Amino acid sequence: MSRVHIITDSAAKIDPNVAKRLDITVVPLKIRIEGKTYQHGDDIDSEKLLLRMSQEHIRPRIVGPTAEELRRIYAQVTRHTDQVISLHSSANLSLVHREARKAAGEFLGRCDIAVVDSETLSLGLGILAEEAARLAAADVSLSEIVRRIRGMIRHIYIDLITETLDYLEHSRLISPAQAILGTMLNIKPFLALEEGQIIPMEKVRSPERAIDKLAEFAGEFTKIDRIAILQSTPYPTDDTSALRERLESVAPGHEFPILLYGPVLACHIGPNALGLIVYEKATREVYI
Repeated sequence: MSRVHIITDSAAKIDPNVAKRLDITVVPLKIRIEGKTYQHGDDIDSEKLLLRMSQEHIRPRIVGPTAEELRRIYAQVTRHTDQVISLHSSANLSLVHREARKAAGEFLGRCDIAVVDSETLSLGLGILAEEAARLAAADVSLSEIVRRIRGMIRHIYIDLITETLDYLEHSRLISPAQAILGTMLNIKPFLALEEGQIIPMEKVRSPERAIDKLAEFAGEFTKIDRIAILQSTPYPTDDTSALRERLESVAPGHEFPILLYGPVLACHIGPNALGLIVYEKATREVYI
């Protein structure tokens, strides 16, 4: 039986060299801005997208990959395998999972394609894709890889603070009245990604309190495997520096890399957010 091949989308934070070494196929997202479609990573990267959103107040939409584009990728992959795991960004936040299911349906009887909703994105999706590829390289079965990856999903957490309320309103995460009142009172929603959905948890009014909330979130974990800061710029800001200082006291011994959040999150929360992603250490078996 052929080895399982892993496919994901560019919402995943994966080093290109790691993706190549682990033989992970990363399908670029397609982003539509004011009637023009861009390919994520080639035509526009996350930094340029977030900068345009901040400066031009554009509203991008994720429009691909489509089922037809994924069907072509599956056809290429199935030339050398009859087992595929197509692991994608949260089905509640993008259409990729839905399109992947449509495309996979055309291969019934010819190839076993398991389409998995990661319920996450960014570093979380990257961690899942990399682990799935390592398991595949160890000749673990498709069904067992899916089982273990679904178990890992429950250990990935994302919390965010955003200042741009109109994107939340546009995504129907808050009402127009809440957006107007929140803007008038300078309220910043504290958001959590739970079961693949962005959930408004509570409200804060000052940058200091926002940083406190994120630090408190990190302090809830006793066994952190990976932790990273999500923001809209690649360089540390004053808020980032303050957050890092707080994190060093609640999560000592860890590095706190800065990651740009990608287009899926940007479409829902806008270009002015700060957050944390945590992967909680879980019991793992050792693979050779």
